Amino acid sequence: MVLEALGQSSRNEVDLESKPRLQENINNNRPPKRIKHVHLHKSTDNIKGIIGKKSESESEQEDSPSFADNGLYASLPLPNDHDTAIREYTATEKYRKSIYVEAFNLALDTVLKDELHLFSDSEQEIFAKYRSLEYEPQFLYIRLFLRKTSAWFRVRKLGYYNDISDMSSACKTLQCDEVGFAENEKAITTLEEAVTLLNGEELKLIAKEAKATGSNKVELMAALKKASGGQVGLGSKGQLGLSFDKKGNYVTRDTHFVKKTLEMTGPLIRLKSSATTLFERVHLVFYRSSKWTEKSLTTMILARTQRRNFPDYIVSRTSNIFPTRASLLDFEESIKIQSSVDEILENNGSTTMEGLENVGTILDRIYEKWKRLIAEDQERKHGNEEEELENVYLRRFTAAWVLTRVVHKGGYVLGRLKDYAREYEVLNALLAQRGHHPARKGGWYQRRALIEENYMASITPGPTSNTTSEANKKIWLRKALKTCEAGLQDPETHLIYHYDLQKRIMKLEPRLRIPKKDQHDFGHSRLIQPEKRKIMGERVFQEIEANDSAMGRKTIWRDEKEGGECSVEEMCLSYYRSEGWKGYHSEGGILKTLFAYLFYDIMFLYLPNVFQTQFQTCPLDLFTDGFYPARLSEINHRLAELSNGGAAAIIENIDREHRCRRTCIVGLDWSFAKEDLLEIVDCIGGDALGIICKVFCQEYRQRASGLPDLFLWNPKKKLCMFSEVKSENDRLGDKQRLWIHVLSGAGVKVELCAAVARNQK
Repeated sequence: MVLEALGQSSRNEVDLESKPRLQENINNNRPPKRIKHVHLHKSTDNIKGIIGKKSESESEQEDSPSFADNGLYASLPLPNDHDTAIREYTATEKYRKSIYVEAFNLALDTVLKDELHLFSDSEQEIFAKYRSLEYEPQFLYIRLFLRKTSAWFRVRKLGYYNDISDMSSACKTLQCDEVGFAENEKAITTLEEAVTLLNGEELKLIAKEAKATGSNKVELMAALKKASGGQVGLGSKGQLGLSFDKKGNYVTRDTHFVKKTLEMTGPLIRLKSSATTLFERVHLVFYRSSKWTEKSLTTMILARTQRRNFPDYIVSRTSNIFPTRASLLDFEESIKIQSSVDEILENNGSTTMEGLENVGTILDRIYEKWKRLIAEDQERKHGNEEEELENVYLRRFTAAWVLTRVVHKGGYVLGRLKDYAREYEVLNALLAQRGHHPARKGGWYQRRALIEENYMASITPGPTSNTTSEANKKIWLRKALKTCEAGLQDPETHLIYHYDLQKRIMKLEPRLRIPKKDQHDFGHSRLIQPEKRKIMGERVFQEIEANDSAMGRKTIWRDEKEGGECSVEEMCLSYYRSEGWKGYHSEGGILKTLFAYLFYDIMFLYLPNVFQTQFQTCPLDLFTDGFYPARLSEINHRLAELSNGGAAAIIENIDREHRCRRTCIVGLDWSFAKEDLLEIVDCIGGDALGIICKVFCQEYRQRASGLPDLFLWNPKKKLCMFSEVKSENDRLGDKQRLWIHVLSGAGVKVELCAAVARNQK
């Protein structure tokens, strides 16, 4: 395997003396000269007085990786015991140095071993400088790197004293000219930057001296900046007048207050962007992802402490995901653009008009480049379908893939800005390309048909000057109809979009006065509706404060069968149990667990590119349209095996091999008892089980959600049933309707359970 065990030393030492030796030593792992702590002058900080304080970063929380994130995050377990894992690791006899240093160095070693060609000579010199650092400066750099890399930190408040014996010396090592990884407080020259370092009490003291007033920190900062606008300094007794420093230079009030601020903060440290940008690029190459936080390293930490065990598979780390340095830089730039757009639009619809216009500006800037990249990609793939299938996952690491998502977001913004003509142009371009974000194509067809039906006739003139507005409207209605038909015929349109496209066709055809005999009949493909059941229960009404809204609040119900308060799903589950059913409120957990059991060996079958590290819970192409066709023969053989009643034997074998280790496999929840799973597959039946698993194989990303709330089975009658629980004002979503259709079509009973409060007010 490419990745070595974490217990081994992860430092490939590099000499600093020359570029040729640098290249040679990186490849041959020769030891470098060490850069020791640099004692520029004796520290006056009272280090002993603050040893033992809790690190500021320990309380910082980071976002969990998104399910749809690029790269390895989609295949990594979501850790919820990060701090516990670190404590257990540091308590072991194997602990020699920080897991952060080992994990950071492992990522760097792996990248430099196979993908050194992506980095320039000057960048390789920075790697050599990092290698030559002693342990404590390395540790400090990594911990600051994992925090806000652009922020200033007070040296006396850095609490890493279990790992760093001389904090002042470690900081000065990073700040010295020989290393140049960080800068000190001398880089702060403006009052605007200085006052941001102060807390409220410190700012009040500075403001009091300047006779600046304000009721909060923002007002105090503004008043202080206004008060310091003059060029006259403060004398030695705090009186206004001309003031000079020791060199005879005038001291402005700005300079005076900057000095006072830095006296309060004490020595400072901030990482320089030249090095942090490079190490972020290393992260991107190693993790095939766009974010690096402490959670990026947690997977390795959990594996080290054996809190996570991963499946056995052959790691095939691809060294040509980025074939050239230029392709890596293009991808990196596109990731940053994508991040900017996401940051603007992350407010769930409350984005300001200025924000929307900013996204529109970004779209204008990248649109022509995106079209050029798409054209180059289409030309490169032409006539090479087999290679395209093999590299379906690798497409995600191209600028074209990332910018396609940016263009998609830009199209959404154009709709918000009511620029429908431009949005229509963008949608046409998105639908014309192939291979990039195919799962979104159904939504693009839907949106294009809606624009053609409702807006294009009013903003686009007819084909001739004699075309009436009514005739022009019919032209666009026909185009909308053709768009819907094209969407239904496109193999890249996921089934979830078929229902909406069919509804629009059924609405458009009567408006176009198409004869009944020529209209589409979707009766054979109409979604199967679930059976309906009403369950009466006692709802517990909560007191709602005046400034609180009931919207989105989970309702609380009384469990009349077992007592106590519970959710609406648990209340209904208790009712079903009283009727003789066994069940779980699993929301798809049962089916995803069964799929993980039954397709374990197929998921971890060796294929190029899909296993990039030893810490994955699934192949990287599971979330793409390439998973099913790449394993078509094996999947069809397994589906036939399930139809012939082979599910129980497969579950027995996988459970025997992996339950004691609780191996991390995507979707598998070890809390479900093996005996229950065996009863369930017996009740579902092989044919229905095969249909369900085939849906997962074809569209795992789309089908991992939307499953009914409750799974129920009766081992005596050999029956199983799903139940989707809805309280008042709840409606089925598109994914839920589709799963109900799939399950019902497979012969599995599905109920839509309406929970009704008998004590409604």
